[in-house]
Amino acid sequence: MTNEADEVGMAARRDFVLGGARSGKTGVALARAERSGLRPVMVATATADDAEMAARVAAHRAERGPEWGLVEEPLAVAAVLAREARDDRVLVIDCLTLWLSNVMFAERDAEAEIDRLTAAFALAAGPVIAVSNEVGLGIVPENALSRRFRDLQGRLNRRIADVADRVTLVVAGLEMVIKGG
Repeated sequence: MTNEADEVGMAARRDFVLGGARSGKTGVALARAERSGLRPVMVATATADDAEMAARVAAHRAERGPEWGLVEEPLAVAAVLAREARDDRVLVIDCLTLWLSNVMFAERDAEAEIDRLTAAFALAAGPVIAVSNEVGLGIVPENALSRRFRDLQGRLNRRIADVADRVTLVVAGLEMVIKGG
């Protein structure tokens, strides 16, 4: 059953798009935001700490047109949602995977940060599209830090999916709505 908002391309109030690396998930999120008829705002969590990452950030900026707003925030995404979400715009968080990495490398309490972000996503005063990597489909990582990251990413994805109105898995550029829609 499709609701009227989906038929005209509106974003679900809380939309979650996940998939593997280079699966097309960001493209799906950008297209949904652009079809929404609202002002799109990118909430970028990446930091350009080296030349390769700076090139990636520049490529992502080039994907978006001048109509896009931008908030760069590697850590305080929950505060950005509380401050920036409203009915006349759609926020796209790209991406929760980098955000979690930033939280861990900043030695913050990841569980508490996940709680804050989940609550802010659930209570956002306007539409939000969150993008995240699905990292739990591969082998068990060989070191403790990688295993902890994988476990926390799985928990984060489950928590966000639980409060999302729509969840889409993107595989090889193909969208599979697995909740809502």
